[in-house]
Amino acid sequence: MSDYVISAPQPAFVPVAGGGRFPVRRIYCVGRNYAAHAREMGSDPTREPPFFFMKPADAVVINDADTPYPSRTANLHHEIELVVAIGKGGVDIARADALGHVFGYAAGLDLTRRDLQDEAKATRRPWDLSKGFDASAPIGAIVPATTIGHPSAGAITFKVDGALRQSGDLADQIWAVDEIIAVLSGLVALVPGDLIMTGTPEGVGALQRGETCVGEIAGVGTVRTRIC
Repeated sequence: MSDYVISAPQPAFVPVAGGGRFPVRRIYCVGRNYAAHAREMGSDPTREPPFFFMKPADAVVINDADTPYPSRTANLHHEIELVVAIGKGGVDIARADALGHVFGYAAGLDLTRRDLQDEAKATRRPWDLSKGFDASAPIGAIVPATTIGHPSAGAITFKVDGALRQSGDLADQIWAVDEIIAVLSGLVALVPGDLIMTGTPEGVGALQRGETCVGEIAGVGTVRTRIC
């Protein structure tokens, strides 16, 4: 019998291709990891250390389910990203060892309330809730690294109702997956169940209710959802 004083929330998870569920502990996100996207957002891309923000674990949307258009925004943006699933934890992980901590990879969407983010930036306030809101992280099935290896190149695209919006290549990332893991593990202890969203290529833009979204990463998989 549980001694919780209220009903415990159900744990969040993402399906694994071929069967099984990957439990989600935390979702870390890398900002401005593609030079062209950094420029379109008004920044000058450099090799400064990457910066991170977070989404709650239960922000995941799985199994091609619909995604509700969030409240308090009139400018919901799409950002297609490679998602890294951590299967082995650690602190201060060396870059040479980093990929050994990866369970697998998926395609995911970092949905953003851009108007709230812009307002927060202009007033120098935190922009957590422009990124970390309900259903802000649709994610496709995680493919184990034992199946596909560790992709460092390959097309990453995003379409809305069949029209191409974003197109890039994983090779265009400023910070590679092993570098991201090395830096992030110096800031926090990574634990099995953590997800890392690794940034988006250029072409981000607004989504409307009723639109169908399909993101695809060559050799990794797809993420699908309809904005409702």
